[in-house]
Amino acid sequence: MATAIQETLPTPLDSTSSPPSIFDGTTRLYTNYLCPYAQRVWITRNAKGLQDKITLVAIDLQNRPAWYKEKVNLANKVPALEHNNKIVVESLDLIKYIDSNFEGLALLPDDLQKREYGEELLTYTNTFNSSLFTSLKDPNAEEGAPFDHLENALSKFDDGPFFLGQFSQVDIAYAPFIERFQLLLLDMKNYDITIGRPQLTAWIEEMDKIEAYKQTKRDPEELVTALKRHLSRKQPPFTGK
Repeated sequence: MATAIQETLPTPLDSTSSPPSIFDGTTRLYTNYLCPYAQRVWITRNAKGLQDKITLVAIDLQNRPAWYKEKVNLANKVPALEHNNKIVVESLDLIKYIDSNFEGLALLPDDLQKREYGEELLTYTNTFNSSLFTSLKDPNAEEGAPFDHLENALSKFDDGPFFLGQFSQVDIAYAPFIERFQLLLLDMKNYDITIGRPQLTAWIEEMDKIEAYKQTKRDPEELVTALKRHLSRKQPPFTGK
């Protein structure tokens, strides 16, 4: 996997920043380092070895530049990809778009059964995230079922530790959210998502070995502080799509 490139991350652009030269032929990924939706696309970029071909443009979501909504994404969210004189948005669509339109490691297996199951798991991500967000707001809510679902999914194929056996779009789609829910549930409810789930435990261990993912991870304390701040404001902890 071509992910050995170590890059210096650009400073996030805020309301005082001027826009880049949009549609000048440069391919840009507009991102935020704490946003799990944007992290999905960042991982995809790294996994395919596209650090030199897709430029990161970090956006300060707490003090967003007005030009971002006007010129890049009307929804004023990250991620967004500027490519071939158009803007592509929505993280799951972007994972697929980058995998299909750029060279590098293929992030789906050739096996049709695995591809179909992969699409089913990608569809489930929204249910997974919303269920666990609800459990974080309710101290009496049951948080185990979504992780049990993933434990069963990880048992479907026995030719590797990942959802489809080999590392794929599906692992990329779940990794940022499992990372955050693992931290938050342990901090807020003393709930360890790995207990009684050997497949999920092995998956987390294997994901932590992948440079494409490791390069996008933030300090756990920084993540927990930011996420709890959003929860205290009655806002969803994950902003993006």
